[in-house]
Amino acid sequence: MASRIIEFFGYSPCDPSEAAEDARRRFRCPFIDAPCQKTLSDKLISGACTLEPKGGGPVICCPYRLYAEEYKVLGDVARKAFGENCDLHPGHQAAENPAIPDRHRIAVFGKRWGKELRLPTRGRSGAYFVDWVLARLDDQGQLAEFVAVEVQSIDTTGNYRGERAAYLRGEIQEAMSTAGFNWENVNKRILPQLIYKGHVLRRERLCKSGLFFICPTPVYLKIRERLGGNLLDYIPQSGALTLMWYDIGQPGPDGHMRGLHLEGTFTTTIDQVALAFTSPSNLPDANVYETALKAELGGIPAKR
Repeated sequence: MASRIIEFFGYSPCDPSEAAEDARRRFRCPFIDAPCQKTLSDKLISGACTLEPKGGGPVICCPYRLYAEEYKVLGDVARKAFGENCDLHPGHQAAENPAIPDRHRIAVFGKRWGKELRLPTRGRSGAYFVDWVLARLDDQGQLAEFVAVEVQSIDTTGNYRGERAAYLRGEIQEAMSTAGFNWENVNKRILPQLIYKGHVLRRERLCKSGLFFICPTPVYLKIRERLGGNLLDYIPQSGALTLMWYDIGQPGPDGHMRGLHLEGTFTTTIDQVALAFTSPSNLPDANVYETALKAELGGIPAKR
C-alpha cells in the first residue's frame, strides 16, 4: 500500500517554521513535550505521527499523537465517566490537593503523570495492566470509583525510511512510501486484549463505568467491521466497554499543529464484544473454498 507521512514530529513534514524545524532537529514530540518515543525495528527514531494512504484519509500511527492538547483525551474520558467539572491531578498528588465544591477530583495514574499504578503480578504476565487509571476521590480524599483507559493507534507495515530521511535532510518528498497498516492486529491483539481486560475489570467493585478504549477513527471502523453491526448500545456501567475515536483536524498555517477531534463515542458491554468476536456475522458466502478449488481444478477462473 502506498502512503505518505503527513505529520512528522508533530508538524507537516514540509513545514519550514522554526517550531517544526526545531522538533525535527531535536527528534522532539510536541504532543508530550519529550523526545519522540516511536521507533522503527532497528530502534531508529521514527518521527511519523500520521500517515495518509493513497486514496484514503489520515491514519494516526503513533499512540502519543492521541495525547495532544495536554492529554485532552483523559479529560474526555473523565467527563464521560464521572460527569462535568472534573479536575485531573497526578495520582500521587490528588489526595493532597483540597476538594473544590461541585467539582470532581480525579487522580490520574499513567506515564508522565508522576507515577504509574503498581499492580500485583501473576507470574510474569502483565496482561491485565492498562495504560491509564482515572480515580475519582470523595470529599475526604478517599477512593470513590475508577475507570481504566486503553490507548491504541495502529502499527505500520512496509517502509517509509526513504521519505523520513528526505524530510530530515530538508527535502520535499514527492514519492509515496510503501508503508501500510497492520489491520490484522485488530483481530490478533487489540480485541482479545480488550475482552480479557474487560473481564478483569468487571470483577472490581469500584470500576463502575468499565473500560474505555481510545483510538483513531479508522481503527474504530475496523473494529466495527470485524464485530458486525449488531452491537447493542449501553450506558457506562460495570462490565462496559466505551469506544472513543479521534481524527486530526485540517492543516493550518506553518508553525501550527493540527487539532485532535473526538469524532464519536459508543458504549457496549464486554459480553457483547466477546460474543461478536467469536461468532462473527460478516462472513463470506457459504462454500467459497469449494468454489475456488473447483475453479482451480477445472481451470475456470474463480469468481472474485
